[in-house]
This record gives sequence, structure tokens and C-alpha cells, in this order.
Amino acid sequence: MYINVVFFRAKLEILLNKLHIPVYMAISQERSLRKATGGRYKKGAKKKKAYELGRQPALTHIEKKRVKYVRTMGAHRKVRVLSADIANLFDPKTKKYEKAKIKNVSENPANRHFIRRNIMTKGAIIETEKGKARITSRPGQDGAVNAVLV
Repeated sequence: MYINVVFFRAKLEILLNKLHIPVYMAISQERSLRKATGGRYKKGAKKKKAYELGRQPALTHIEKKRVKYVRTMGAHRKVRVLSADIANLFDPKTKKYEKAKIKNVSENPANRHFIRRNIMTKGAIIETEKGKARITSRPGQDGAVNAVLV
């Protein structure tokens, strides 16, 4: 009986090693270890706290709208837009809002590689059926894609 348990445990470990389940470190938003002058702050015996933890970015792309609700501190919620194909477009000339279909991302100051992946962040220039527009909302945090015609 004991031999079977040892054999089964060895087989299980081999199987788990083949799966390559990644283990990530916590994403921290604590203060940097370096000062503005380049000097270092003293290292203290400090662990990562729950209120300093961050999350992976939503990386909103162009597709049928999908959202994800994230619980934040104080049992509040953030609405993360994982993908969207329609933007709330503001026209400064007529001072009116209307919905417009998003075609693609033409510029993104956050990261130049986001352009070819069609990832939308605040400040990105998108092409819509009404023309080019700059995103003014934070889709990964606000739950909407708001834009102003350029």
C-alpha cells in the first residue's frame, strides 16, 4: 500500500511539472526605492501590503464589448472594458455626443507597440466612422470608451 502511494505521488509531481503553471510575484504600487535625485531610500523590513497591490492592465482592444467587474477597496467596483467596438464620440463643433464604430488604433502615446495590437488607452488616437478621435477616458478603469473628434 505504501509503495502505491509513493508511486502515485511521484507520478503526480511529474505531471504538475509538465503543466508549467506560472507563479507570478505580486504587482506592487509602493514608493520607488530611488529618490528623485537618484539616491536610495533606506531599506526597511517591510512586506507588501494589500492596499499597495496592483493588477494586470486590462489592455482594451477592438472587438464586441466585454467587461469585467473588479472588487476594489471598500467593496467598491471598477468596470474594466476588456474589448469594445463603439466609442462615445464628442464633436466640439456641434457640442453633441454620438456613438461611433471604432475601426482601428492609429496612434498610442502609452506604447508604440499597442498600435499594431489595436490596444486602446487614454490619449490614444482611434479611427472611427466619423473621423479620427482622441480617447479621453480610461477604458481599463472607467468602463467606457469616450473620445473627442480631432
